[in-house]
Amino acid sequence: MKPKEPIVLGKYGLMRRTYLKEHRPILFTNYLTTQTLNQHLLEIDKTANQRKELLSKQLMKEMNVNEKLKETNQMIWIQKMNQIEEIIHEMILKELIYN
Repeated sequence: MKPKEPIVLGKYGLMRRTYLKEHRPILFTNYLTTQTLNQHLLEIDKTANQRKELLSKQLMKEMNVNEKLKETNQMIWIQKMNQIEEIIHEMILKELIYN
C-alpha cells in the first residue's frame, strides 16, 4: 500500500463534508467505509467551481455587468457583482451541497 497524498479541499468540498457529517451521518459513514469520501468531496468542489464560473459569465451578461460599467460606475458594478456572487452561492448550496 503506497502512502496517500494529502488532498486539498476548497470551500465547497469542506461545506459538503460538514453538511454530510452533521445532517447525513449514515451517508457520511458509508463514504468513509467505502473510502470514497475524499473522491466525492473533490468532485463536489470541482463541479461547484465549474458551475460558479459558468453562472458568473451568464449572469454578468444578463445583468450587463462589464468593463465599461466598471469604468463608469464602480459602485454599481460592485453591487451587481456582489448580487451575482450571492445568487451563485445560493444555487450551489441548493444544488450541490445540501442535496
